[in-house]
Amino acid sequence: MTKLLGTIIFLMLLAPAMAQQAKKPLQKLSTSNSLKKFTDSVRNLPPLEVKSIRVSETSPFAKTNFSKEAIAKVNLGQDLPFLVQNTPSVVVHSDAGTGVGYTGIRIRGTDGTRINVTLNGIPYNDAESSMTYFVDLPDFSSSVNSIQIQRGVGTSTNGAGAFGATMNLSTNSYNPFPYLSLNNSVGSFNSLKNNLVVGSGLLKNHFTVDGRLSRISSDGYMDRAKSNLNSFYVSAAYWGDNSSLRLNIFSGKEKTYQSWYGVPEELLTTNRTYNPAGMEKLDAAYPDQTDNYTQTHYQLFYNNQISNYLKWSTALFLTKGNGYYEEYKAGVDIKEYLLYTNPLYNSTNPDIIRRRWLGNNFYGQIVSLMYEKGNNELTIGGGWNQYEGEHYGILPYPNVIAIKSPIEYYRNNATKKDYTLYTKWQYKLTAQLRSFLDLQYRKVTHQMNGFDKTPNLISQGKFDFFNPKAGLNYTFNNTTYYTSIAVAHKEPNRDDYETGALQKPTKEILYDWETGIQQKKSNYSWGVNFYYMHYKDQLVLTGKINDVGAYTRINVPKSYRAGIELEGVWKINDQINTSGNITFSKNKINHFTEYFDNYDTYEQKAIEHHKTDIALSPTTTASHSINFLPTNKWQFIFTSKYVSKQYLDNTQNENRILKPYLIHDLNLIWKFTSKKRWDANLQLYLINVFDNLYEPNGYTYSYTYGGVTTTSNNYYPMAGRNFWLSLKIDLK
Repeated sequence: MTKLLGTIIFLMLLAPAMAQQAKKPLQKLSTSNSLKKFTDSVRNLPPLEVKSIRVSETSPFAKTNFSKEAIAKVNLGQDLPFLVQNTPSVVVHSDAGTGVGYTGIRIRGTDGTRINVTLNGIPYNDAESSMTYFVDLPDFSSSVNSIQIQRGVGTSTNGAGAFGATMNLSTNSYNPFPYLSLNNSVGSFNSLKNNLVVGSGLLKNHFTVDGRLSRISSDGYMDRAKSNLNSFYVSAAYWGDNSSLRLNIFSGKEKTYQSWYGVPEELLTTNRTYNPAGMEKLDAAYPDQTDNYTQTHYQLFYNNQISNYLKWSTALFLTKGNGYYEEYKAGVDIKEYLLYTNPLYNSTNPDIIRRRWLGNNFYGQIVSLMYEKGNNELTIGGGWNQYEGEHYGILPYPNVIAIKSPIEYYRNNATKKDYTLYTKWQYKLTAQLRSFLDLQYRKVTHQMNGFDKTPNLISQGKFDFFNPKAGLNYTFNNTTYYTSIAVAHKEPNRDDYETGALQKPTKEILYDWETGIQQKKSNYSWGVNFYYMHYKDQLVLTGKINDVGAYTRINVPKSYRAGIELEGVWKINDQINTSGNITFSKNKINHFTEYFDNYDTYEQKAIEHHKTDIALSPTTTASHSINFLPTNKWQFIFTSKYVSKQYLDNTQNENRILKPYLIHDLNLIWKFTSKKRWDANLQLYLINVFDNLYEPNGYTYSYTYGGVTTTSNNYYPMAGRNFWLSLKIDLK
């Protein structure tokens, strides 16, 4: 890895000088060769591997697009979910309370396990949990050129099935001119970000090299919630007259102190930053209660323009991950750690230090063929991938207990295979009317050879999914009407299979109807989207214990999300523009049974519920921004975000809620230097300006003991008023 980093640094430092030598021949060619002009126009089109899974402006789906310029305005140090938090129906949260470290995103109440995420068209969701861990992509947003968020099922994509939303991130752009960017940010809680972004420009009329080195660190708002994140990105491309070949290598390394457990409700007012992680060590918090993980991506793309009407793309990829989290555990059961064979521990419950490891390989291929001629746009695509994961636990040496060498106390492996094939056909029926048809087949198989507490439990699964989608789009006089219906399926996650032999989860099904209208004028635009998402057998937490004593999700027969999303942009004059969005929704489970523990009887009590709100699904989210540009050097952006009350579980119990919150941010950008060869920006980003205390995430559980029923609510607080200050220098 050290040699690889050294090579990257060398290439990035050498590239601008090489580009200067190539610049004059390039300019001469561009003025004398019409083929070069055509080639450049092709190179600047969206990459086919991204275009094949994104929706266009004429597709009948709800979406939001982010440009590189829009990303840069909020990319000072926070994780990627916080960069898109003001888009419709979005709620974000952070374990450390600052947007650095472990973060999460929900769209229309849909959590990260149901949001399909791709990087240049390549699947990113963890194959076992379906979760997206953006902490393993530190500062990846500094290499991203565009983001598209599709709400609802959306169009077919690669990887985990989109079961409520999709995020497509693209880095594969064509940069014909050399550049160098230095970005340094400091912020509250000893937060720091440094990065170097560099590109060679076009070399010998065929080659480009782009790269980035980044470091982000923060103490976090919560106690001991430190983050130390490092990453690099390098992309080398060969550009032919009708084809291109690109290799991407990027990696993220994170070390974060655990802040996963939340703050008990009774401490919110007196000890808001309390972090229980590591506190099992009685004399002082254990200093190495950390999460340590490295994830490296290898992506190889080939694009070919076969003719004016036909082009195809393929990509091979490998994602390697390896790491562990370390914990101090007090008074453990020696039988769980294979210590019962040692007579020293037969009569004690010792304290230990343990490490839980995960090593995995995720590899595969995607391919797409696109035909565009006349009234037809036809895409055939798909791919395959395989996941191989190793889960194992180690008692390291030295330890609290007197072991002479490391002890492995569990090991279980898992494999998962995923095959996808889709066909998309968009046809222009008239000058104003287009039809859209999308047919996807997805096959998933897995085998899980035991779990940490149930090593002999073998789980196998096989799923065949057919996901059709169809819609119409009508455009007349800058006004667009659209409607679509889509079907999606999703397999259960790894945790759902740790259910024992008697209780097995089944697949989830989603029927999504979207319809809307949009209008765009020279100084304003607006849109409204209606959606109805009907779930069959959605998996939800009910509190029920399975036959191996673990809490797990249960399929509920019927549930739904219905809502209206409104968006608008108004350019008041050349100095002032404003934009906003608001979502009103209803998110309901028709019927389910709640279970909670009765420790007096060693049984579970059951309570029937009807027409209750789905957990962590606000009925209203809203965002508003006003942008003031007094001169071409100054920009002031004032943003407000509102999220209504959310229930912590599916019972709609008023004693188990996240309170509504309204926060405001102020973003000041000063371009104090703008020269022919370089620009410099100074930016101050004030977050939560009015110092509101709020919690966007949490969990709850209830139990009965001694005849008294107790509900324990736990919350993940966000920081009050805080800031980022950034200096960015761009050399051109």
